[in-house]
Amino acid sequence: MNATATRLVPGEVGELADVELTAWALDPVAGRSGPAALVVRDGVLESIAWLDDARGVDDRGVIVAPGFLDLHGHLREPGNEAAETIATGLAAAAHGGFTAVCAMPNTTPPMDSAAAVRAALAAAAASGSPVRLLPIGAATAGRAGERLAPLGELVDAGAIGFSDDGAPIEATELLRNALAYAGMLGVPLIDHPEDPAQTGGAEAHDGLVATVLGLRGWPAAAEANAVARDIAILADVVRDVPTARLHLTHLSTADSLDHVRRAKSAGLPVTCDVTPHHLALTDEWIAGARRWAWAAIDEDGTARDPWRDGAIEAPSFDAALRVNPPLRSPVDARACRVALMDGTVDAIATDHAPHTEVDKAVEFGLAKPGIAGIETALGVLLEAVDAGELALDTVLRALTLGPARVLGAVVSGAGTPALVEGRPADVVVFDRSDRWTVEPMTLRSKGFGNPLDGRSLPGRVLGTIARGRIAYGDRERG
Repeated sequence: MNATATRLVPGEVGELADVELTAWALDPVAGRSGPAALVVRDGVLESIAWLDDARGVDDRGVIVAPGFLDLHGHLREPGNEAAETIATGLAAAAHGGFTAVCAMPNTTPPMDSAAAVRAALAAAAASGSPVRLLPIGAATAGRAGERLAPLGELVDAGAIGFSDDGAPIEATELLRNALAYAGMLGVPLIDHPEDPAQTGGAEAHDGLVATVLGLRGWPAAAEANAVARDIAILADVVRDVPTARLHLTHLSTADSLDHVRRAKSAGLPVTCDVTPHHLALTDEWIAGARRWAWAAIDEDGTARDPWRDGAIEAPSFDAALRVNPPLRSPVDARACRVALMDGTVDAIATDHAPHTEVDKAVEFGLAKPGIAGIETALGVLLEAVDAGELALDTVLRALTLGPARVLGAVVSGAGTPALVEGRPADVVVFDRSDRWTVEPMTLRSKGFGNPLDGRSLPGRVLGTIARGRIAYGDRERG
């Protein structure tokens, strides 16, 4: 590896970090990247010296960046600890390079009370992990979409945003009120854009693959129409509440992204994220193809037929690939990558959604939707970088500064993701040149089934330091 280090990430989880490292560094706030020598003493970033010349150090090897912030994770506690707990979810996050995770509220019971928020934060503290848990409170009571949750109490307890994720806020007046109240409280409203009238019983993206496999189609318009509606309501709300902010999560279609692009051009306070799987995987994986999204589209922008191409190499109907929203066409996946590069997309969020074997090892249409992807996110994104589809700096900004800006400049004491001397270190160190194989025994999440099982990915995480303390260290490489 093209870096020099003494005790790269020593000690046990929770111990203060001491690190000396020369590697390729990225500071997204300063907009700077290049060779740098970093020293962490007793958990504090003591010094960072940018080097004019460091022979053998480049952005193809060991890289140090601010710790990643995941805007969208499902940690399943309380109610479904067999699939994930807050402790295992935070351990998985650290293994993936994340130092902060937004926990979505669709637990059982939902995170719709101050007591539920405090319980989640207490469980995070009890886990011993220094990775920050950032609770997202339910926007409506019980996530039932009938009346608002006690939003002020949720913020006072530590919630940093509101969402009914897993379901959209269907009632127009309720969404309007949620946007207004969230804006007055200084936090974003995060909506899951979907028109349930168009998606009832749907199993896969409404396209060639669904038709050939006999799966019920999920139209792209079900997302795009909901995005357009949300933006129209936001435009009305900000006239009275200028601080209102709308964040649209896990967008997956070209039309949805075009709506956001136009809204931003009009100056509306709307942000959005995309997932690694919607950037790099497509619906043809359900048929048994295993090529990346950029290999499934011609230069003229036409999606390729996986059957004619002979791209089918695995069994069809892998339930690990059932997600919400569904994996889309190669054309939509390319639109997601273009939108990330041109700034329409603000952040990459994993939508980490672990499930038990009982919920996943079933018929495709009966499987619970979701991929436990927080540990494979970096590797998938680096595949896109290596293919020339995304820029490394863009990806790292979308994992750090982008999500921090969505939530606010300072998030529960996390601060702005930058390499700042004199502050507790919050960094990830990974080796872009070192590949690792995705195997259940190597993953910290309890989630069953991963569509990338057995696949080699670039970007082995060597160490994650959160709030100056060890969150994860690769003992084989450290």
